[in-house]
Amino acid sequence: MSATPDVRPVGDLPDAIGKTAARELAAHGITSLANVAEHTRPALLAIHGVGPKAVGILEQALAARGLRLRQT
Repeated sequence: MSATPDVRPVGDLPDAIGKTAARELAAHGITSLANVAEHTRPALLAIHGVGPKAVGILEQALAARGLRLRQT
């Protein structure tokens, strides 16, 4: 199995989300916390490689900036 390329940093997304989640978010045009805030939790979880742990980290980073995920 080949190693997952590490594309971090991606915009202002926290490195703690992991390299797979960072790569997949970038592939979907999500390269900043402002972009993340435009999406719902289920929409983010539907992206292959973005799991509950990464979404939780993103929610914490959003909260630190006074932002949150879109609600439905």
